[in-house]
Parts: sequence; structure tokens; C-alpha cells
Amino acid sequence: MAAMREAILIVDDDRQLRDMLADYLCGEGFTVAQAADGADGVEAVRAGRHDLVVLDITMPVMDGFEALRRLRKFSDVPVLMLTARGDELDRIVGLELGADDYLSKPFNPRELAARLRAILRRAHSSQTATVPAEVDGLRLEPGTRQLLKNDQPVAVTATEYAVMAVLMDAAGSLVDKDYLSREALGRELTPFDRSLDTHISNLRRKLGNGPDGQARIKTVRGRGYQLVVAAA
Repeated sequence: MAAMREAILIVDDDRQLRDMLADYLCGEGFTVAQAADGADGVEAVRAGRHDLVVLDITMPVMDGFEALRRLRKFSDVPVLMLTARGDELDRIVGLELGADDYLSKPFNPRELAARLRAILRRAHSSQTATVPAEVDGLRLEPGTRQLLKNDQPVAVTATEYAVMAVLMDAAGSLVDKDYLSREALGRELTPFDRSLDTHISNLRRKLGNGPDGQARIKTVRGRGYQLVVAAA
């Protein structure tokens, strides 16, 4: 039986761009659906099954930020946001709202396909990842891709889950930023790329402090991050 083609939803008001990306991604082995604005994109996700959403920020009727806010109320589908080149604030806001990654316009469709595959690999591999059973009340459930804190689910994106899997695998030890980017984001860390820092910031906010009252994730400036293990 042939493998199922992964379904991508492109949400962008630029019809020419949507059609061009749809043609390219279909040639890369994906199935593609389209929506012309954020409101239609939200309803498409609600009504159908999509493995990943490509979501533009600047659109009429409903922009990408509002669409992402609404999506995250009922779906954990991975989202890659399309941002204006050089607009770092848009990228950070998108990640804080629950996007998994971003790509600045204009871009090469080959890079988009590579980003999509990296996000999908993270989503799939997290289901079979081997991680410690529990670290100070935190637990990952690979089968459902859930992060639990004291047995209560914490809403995380596929990328945040992947970051936690790497940190928990090395709990108590420093994880190099370059290594964490390759393992969790699926790409090399580049200068001025704040996405990893933003994912870590999101996780700190969602997890709160550990049993010892300290932040659960420690930053070692210029080197990396450490999931803190409380002293016995």
C-alpha cells in the first residue's frame, strides 16, 4: 500500500503565491489545500484533517495572528508562519502565540519544503521518542505527544515538545544551543535567529518554577540550556 501523502493547508491572500506553492509542494509529494484569509483557514482546519498549516500574517478579514489564536483554542496542528523579511517582532509574536516555525518572504520554495519536512519529522518522531519517565513532576507521553506537569496536561506545540524531549533526555546537564537547534528544530542555528530562545521562553512561562522555586530551564549565556533537577 502506498504511503499517505501529508496534507498541507496554505492560508494566504495572494492567490498567485498560493497556486505556485501548491504546484511545487504537490510535486514534492504533499497534498495541498488553500484558503484565502485567516477566517477561511480556521474553518478549513476545523472541518478537515491537515498535517501542517502554512499561515501568512498580513491578510484581510482576519490576519494570521488572530487566526493562530483561534486555531490554538481547538487544534495543535503544526503551523509555519510567513512573515515580512526583517520584521523580527512578527516572528517572535507568532512563536509566542504557538507557531512552530517561521519563514520570511520572499523565500525559496525548496526551503519551505525543507522546513515543512523538519516540522513533520518532529511531530512524528516525538511519538516514539525515548525520554525519562519523569523529571520533577514533568512527564512526556510520546503516544499522545503530551507534556504533563504533575499529571496535568500542558499545551505545547510540536516544536516545544521536541525541545522538552531533548532537554529531558539530558536532564541536569547543559545542552548546547547548536545541538538543541539541530535536534529539536531540525536545522542549524544561524546568527540573529531568535526562534529557539522564544520556544524556551514559552516553555518557561508554561511550566512555571520547579519544586525548589527556581526556573525549570536555566540559560547558560552563549552556550545553551539546562533542565534543572531539584536537589533531593
